[in-house]
Amino acid sequence: MMTWSIAAPALGAAFAASLVEVVEAYTIVLAVATLRGWRPAALGTAGGLGVLAAAVVALGPLLDRVPLGALQLTIGVLLLLFGMGWLRKAALRAAGVIPLRDEDAIFTAQSATLDAAPRQRSRLDWAAAMTAFQGVLLEGLEVVFIVIAVGAGRGLLLPAGIGAAAACAVVLAVGVLVRRPLARVPENSLKFGVGVMLSAFGVFWTGEGFGLDWPGQDLALLVFAAIFLGAGLFGSTLARSPDMEVAR
Repeated sequence: MMTWSIAAPALGAAFAASLVEVVEAYTIVLAVATLRGWRPAALGTAGGLGVLAAAVVALGPLLDRVPLGALQLTIGVLLLLFGMGWLRKAALRAAGVIPLRDEDAIFTAQSATLDAAPRQRSRLDWAAAMTAFQGVLLEGLEVVFIVIAVGAGRGLLLPAGIGAAAACAVVLAVGVLVRRPLARVPENSLKFGVGVMLSAFGVFWTGEGFGLDWPGQDLALLVFAAIFLGAGLFGSTLARSPDMEVAR
């Protein structure tokens, strides 16, 4: 039975994670549209979304055939690995060990690549369309994985899907208004939070897959999130310490 205490974290985690991926896809599409025109950008985007929709339609019926315990265990392990990877990188970025993602710089680099590519004489610039297609497809696949991973464990695909759709709507609305890279989106903070939430869901689903009955039921998610948040903040502080600076 769906409860708000677990539906809300699923919706929030899917929204935040999807927001990061959609911003990255938007930067690529905007570069294509600015350098090569909106037609190839729109066609590439539509093609990428079409492939993603087909993948979702194909995967949907398969999920119903997988035993719930095996599904929860598989998704839990994948979420834990995926979330801890995001959390690790976000903590290192916060500590200054690796640079923050700069959408303006990525837009400039993508524009330079497109500008150097030969322009085709055909009515449609297929090279530019493929650039937009690949960007939307690759980032979109991560969104699909996140929605399935967060939502499939206990019938929460609807709230997870709503969260992802809301992220797309927000980025699209803001993108139409500003028509420039969304460099002010606090991507690293979002990735830090998403890493915490995905890792918490990973532990939760893994335990459910093994048949564990968590104390407090769904409220255990908040405890796991607090633990991973503390671990991430501690790791970031440790990486920023003078001893670590000397070691690097």
